[in-house]
Amino acid sequence: MFFEYERTWEYQVLPSFPFGLSRILAFSLAISLLSNVAFAATKKFGPFSFEESDPSVITLTGEIDLYSALNFRRALHASQKARLLVLDSVGGAVQMALLIADDVHERGLSTFIPKGKGCYSACAFIFMAGAERQVDGELGVHQISSETNDLVNAQLSISDIIDMLARFDTPAEVMTTMFKTPPSQMHVFSSEEIDRYKLNRKAALTASNRPIPTTATVTLEGAPSSTTNSTGAPASDPNSEKVASSSPSLIDPAQSEKMSAIEEFARKPTRIAVYTGLDLFGDDLTSKRTVDVAECATSCLEMNGSCKAFTFNANPKIVRGPNCFLKANEGRADGNSVAISGKFLASADPDPTSFSMGTIDPKKALFEDVDLPGGDLGVRASISNATPLQCRLACIDNDRCVAFTYIKKKRECWLKGAVGTPLFKSGMISGVKSFQTFAPAKVIGLD
Repeated sequence: MFFEYERTWEYQVLPSFPFGLSRILAFSLAISLLSNVAFAATKKFGPFSFEESDPSVITLTGEIDLYSALNFRRALHASQKARLLVLDSVGGAVQMALLIADDVHERGLSTFIPKGKGCYSACAFIFMAGAERQVDGELGVHQISSETNDLVNAQLSISDIIDMLARFDTPAEVMTTMFKTPPSQMHVFSSEEIDRYKLNRKAALTASNRPIPTTATVTLEGAPSSTTNSTGAPASDPNSEKVASSSPSLIDPAQSEKMSAIEEFARKPTRIAVYTGLDLFGDDLTSKRTVDVAECATSCLEMNGSCKAFTFNANPKIVRGPNCFLKANEGRADGNSVAISGKFLASADPDPTSFSMGTIDPKKALFEDVDLPGGDLGVRASISNATPLQCRLACIDNDRCVAFTYIKKKRECWLKGAVGTPLFKSGMISGVKSFQTFAPAKVIGLD
């Protein structure tokens, strides 16, 4: 169980878990994930690549050279299920880009520029060819350039560009902007221009571009799952747990059939934000015992997208029962010095930032047989017939509460606006609130 069951786990006076060790565990998670949980091998064809575990997505990274059109054909041949081309390129050879764009158009592929990435110059021709296209990063255009003064060939190239872009239903304003911007400059479309020129385009799902599930699943009957929060006692559940029978897929195949190629790609986790000392409380799908935090994270990855976060109990004193809690959502953030948690972030999610909150750490801020007399917020702030867990959470949720005292025999919870002089008193449990700031100890890329 995560921190033992409710009657005992919160009130044992245990030495605080060494932060140095928690950092080591977080680091071991990074190493283990990158070496052991990496999806299948990457197939590369010049600047094009795709993961064997998901051949539906081809990525263009880097310059478009004189061999790129051939390499794209090779990538398409190797990936018969390709539906999406992800772009991150400074541009390059115009004629090669036009050939690639023609293949994208003929195959009905979607094109996507992720946040933090860019598609510039000749790469823009490829983007505009997408049956469905979306800019989350930067799209930049300018005039073509040539090292020679051959005006005839230059005009022929411009004619090819106009003809090709017209086939892709490119707005006239985009072509005007392109031809007005000198080769030494780059016009990056603003979010307002992207909306006004309708650069993003949705495509209706058809039989030819409907998502293809990439992972088969099997059902294990009788798998346990937690019906309480991660700091409570997990109960058995007859529901089965789905696990991947091949490489992990983070999108449920049943859901993927309702999503476009870009939507499916954008929802796939690309990073794990790892936090030490943070418990993601509640929303448990299931719980299990794992060797370490890396195995816990792997178990979450293998649940076909239903698992969005996890919390691992890193307390070495807990030697029996589940220590890995897999979650349908992030749940409620709660401070706990022996917890290591991970949140999966999709490409559309912003990088995580630090946040502060009041906590009463069940391993460091609870005191058995201690009373904090006085300072009560009043009878209305007291809670009758409460559990110790409810008392602790009630104080955390009350902005005026700085501490609490719980009377076991009466099952009474007294919230306090001031901390009195501690007194020894059998049958009492007291907790003191503090404010903590949490930031990811590490953000691990999954690509």
